[in-house]
Amino acid sequence: MATQDAPPRWDRRMQQRLSRGEAAALGELYDRFASLVHGLAHRVLGDERAADGITREVFTHVWENPDAYDPKQGPLRSWVATLTHRLAVQRLRATETAALARGGDGTAEELERKVRSASVAARADYIVTSMPAPLRTALELAYFQRRDYRQAAADLGVTEDEARRRLRLGLQLLSTAHDAGPAGAPPQPGGAR
Repeated sequence: MATQDAPPRWDRRMQQRLSRGEAAALGELYDRFASLVHGLAHRVLGDERAADGITREVFTHVWENPDAYDPKQGPLRSWVATLTHRLAVQRLRATETAALARGGDGTAEELERKVRSASVAARADYIVTSMPAPLRTALELAYFQRRDYRQAAADLGVTEDEARRRLRLGLQLLSTAHDAGPAGAPPQPGGAR
């Protein structure tokens, strides 16, 4: 089991390969994280072309600055997600601020609410995709299929107490999406065992 001081072996090897300038490592990293990066950027920006641009920016940054990743701070996946989130929120804020400056509708307060809402939504998406599968499955049953904990327990083949525990932990993790602090704060995935 990986500890805070010992990141997963793949993360360490990937950073070393990127630091040596291995183009194949960048391709492997892209294959693994491109959908995460694009999805988070699209969730914040709501625009396909802008999300494509952020995706290019993120992987360019990783290629040019592989040593910016500190394995002691968490998994490479979280670092890439945090970078994506930060760049997407910066882009949204810049785009919306420019629109306001050109005389667009809205106020600075509405802009900040929009940025905050997009940031929380992206953070919630990241939390759901990062949580352990048993918690995610229980939440999906409750939310999408409108199952209560008893029905979820039967569907999952677990005790009712276990179904309640999974739902409670999943909801606790998801509730942290609103605890991100100021808009633009990076996603901080929670870990439940």
